[in-house]
Amino acid sequence: MKSGFFDKLVKRMDHLEPADMQRYLQRLVQEKGLFEKVFEALQEGVILLDQEGKVTYVNSAACNLFGLQRDNIHGQQLTQGLQGFDWNALLKSGGAVSRDLEIFYPENRYLNFYVTPIDEHEDLGFVMLIRDITLTRKLTEEKIESERITALTMLAAGVAHELGNPLNSLTIHLQLLSRRLRKLDKKSSGNLEELLEVAQGEIKRMDGIISQFLAAIRPTQPQLQRLHLNDLLHETLKVLKPEIKQANVRIKLDLRSDLPAMLLDGDQIKQAFYNLIRNACQAMPNGGRLTISGTFTDFEIRLSFHDQGKGITSENMGNLFQPFFTTRKSGTGLGLLIVRRIIREHGGEIEIESKVAEGTRINLYLPLTEKRMRYLE
Repeated sequence: MKSGFFDKLVKRMDHLEPADMQRYLQRLVQEKGLFEKVFEALQEGVILLDQEGKVTYVNSAACNLFGLQRDNIHGQQLTQGLQGFDWNALLKSGGAVSRDLEIFYPENRYLNFYVTPIDEHEDLGFVMLIRDITLTRKLTEEKIESERITALTMLAAGVAHELGNPLNSLTIHLQLLSRRLRKLDKKSSGNLEELLEVAQGEIKRMDGIISQFLAAIRPTQPQLQRLHLNDLLHETLKVLKPEIKQANVRIKLDLRSDLPAMLLDGDQIKQAFYNLIRNACQAMPNGGRLTISGTFTDFEIRLSFHDQGKGITSENMGNLFQPFFTTRKSGTGLGLLIVRRIIREHGGEIEIESKVAEGTRINLYLPLTEKRMRYLE
């Protein structure tokens, strides 16, 4: 990398006294050391490159962000250390360039890099500044999700109000029709009673969908009591026993008997268990085993629901908590949304792991101590 300062220094060398030369060199060494210490202290990555894209300096932060070895990359093309980085395309753009990128090694992160010439008038190379924007991006996504959920809540309240009145009216009129049909003989009524039952069932189903949607997104205040998760789980399994038997699903419990009691809303937690167990049974149409395990640390309890079902494709994994997203013809797509809302209202979190044709594992994390944070819905 050429420098105008060095060019001027070389031209004047013949006219400098040895003491002056020594002073200049000491000053250069001191400034170089100072700049290196400053660059090393930065949390942002700094990479200096020459005109050909070869690395002349890289600080520790840049090495950590990109998983680079300083000795291996120094003097080499930056593209050798960053696969997929097109240095020539950046040069063609001219001037300063700022872009976001996603990296997968050494960690999955989102970065912003800014490349600009060191000097606009002389060919001194380029400086590249790198910032980790993973947290900023995550906060932005959470804000967007929070705004979306708020909009859905307002929409749901309006829809529930608008549909509630006509549904109630239809229910009343169908009840009146049912009373009149009972007064007719079977020959006159024909199959009207059967058709009436179908209509009443559909109205009941619509009312249930609206109730589930509101339960999935409407914030509620848990009624907390000190309860044992093992007891709530056994109560849920007792209720679902006929359905589990019909699905030919075997339940394997691997629960620590000493799981500590914690503050829970019993009805809400049982609703979450109910949804997860039913989902697991429906994911194994030919039968299989559902393993429910539970353990704890000093900070949290972890419950795991592991089925042997068909698994979830990578395309569908990103849509699991979208309202009304379902891969089943009879599903509402609200079950997991309800589970996540319940777990988050208890200060916990849900984690899903799945492999196609191997099954799905859903982990619930519930804190034993109060967290100094809350999720915004």
